[in-house]
Amino acid sequence: MARFRTLDSLDPRGKRILLRADLNVPVRDGRITDRTRIERLSPTIRELAEKGGRVIVCSHFDRPKGKRVPEMSLRPMAEALAEALERPVSFVDDCIGPEAEAAAAAMRDGDVILLENTRYHAGEEKNDPELARGLAKLADAYVNDAFSAAHRAHASTEGVAKLLPAYAGRLMQAELEALDAALGNPSRPVVAIVGGAKVSTKLDLLGNLSSRVDVLVIGGAMANTFLAAQGHPVGKSLQEAEMHDTARQILEQAKANHCEVLLPIDLVVAATFAPNVPTRTVGIDAVPADMMALDVGPDTVAAIEGRLRKASTLVWNGPLGAFETPPFDTATVAIAQSVAALTQSAGLKSIGGGGDTVSALKHAGVAERMTYISAAGGAFLEWLEGKTLPGVAALEG
Repeated sequence: MARFRTLDSLDPRGKRILLRADLNVPVRDGRITDRTRIERLSPTIRELAEKGGRVIVCSHFDRPKGKRVPEMSLRPMAEALAEALERPVSFVDDCIGPEAEAAAAAMRDGDVILLENTRYHAGEEKNDPELARGLAKLADAYVNDAFSAAHRAHASTEGVAKLLPAYAGRLMQAELEALDAALGNPSRPVVAIVGGAKVSTKLDLLGNLSSRVDVLVIGGAMANTFLAAQGHPVGKSLQEAEMHDTARQILEQAKANHCEVLLPIDLVVAATFAPNVPTRTVGIDAVPADMMALDVGPDTVAAIEGRLRKASTLVWNGPLGAFETPPFDTATVAIAQSVAALTQSAGLKSIGGGGDTVSALKHAGVAERMTYISAAGGAFLEWLEGKTLPGVAALEG
């Protein structure tokens, strides 16, 4: 992994620090319903403020498309941030211009202010140089602690980083170090679990992983496509018939890379997709024509556990079945608990990420027992695909 600058090389005392955060948190009826991102951001802000930095926090929120949309204001986040930090946080009604400049100029060591939604300006998503210069004018240094937005070349993630000395915040640093441990310079053997509905949405991911891991476990509805491509009956299961040739190509590529691909060897099927319906466990050649596969079976779980016991590193993206609807969460929960146990007892480095994956691991009650859980969504996926993330590249040096 390329070297990137961290807070270890920044003396913040007396400096105005523009901190790019991700405060795009869930809000319902004006109330924040999940403060996880705010809590994970707090250590970086607290460290900078306690060392005498003057912290200017900026973030996007939702998609106002360059207009002022009152319900997309970051104003409610100021109070939540103040509670998490246990120190005052002032709110500024814009992210550039005279009001923002005056607020930044009036700051004292240890102060924290929060700027209004960067996406109120159309230039944010266009990486407009003028907006980037307006942000840079506020500060002496730039810290990016929003890995979840690092795959976007926006004014506040990439443009401004070229205009100021730029550093990774502690959350960004932890994310990059975890991902380097997963794929950059991992302890082997490496197992990757990839689930999800469609092969077509994870082509780059499967292609990159097949060249970098030792065992690739494929689950979720995409496994049905691979099984169908090999001639196994899948009944009414969700699958992509147009992707059969691609699935076979991925298997050939993995073979050429000496990567073992582990597909389901048994399946849990049902006639309808609904909670707690009658199910059957069948072999992959015995899926009835009028039923659909909605989870992998116990023999598949045992096979995955066997690979995990020999592994040193695990990367997980996507559940093994339709975990939101019981009993089709059984395999995902079982594997999650095995991963957690191996992480705690055998030193397995376990890194999971992606929206459904995070939800599944929380559902299984193991999120706190994994080595690292990334809530970055798209950025996590693009990293696993081997793509360069503009917001990360801007911190290298």
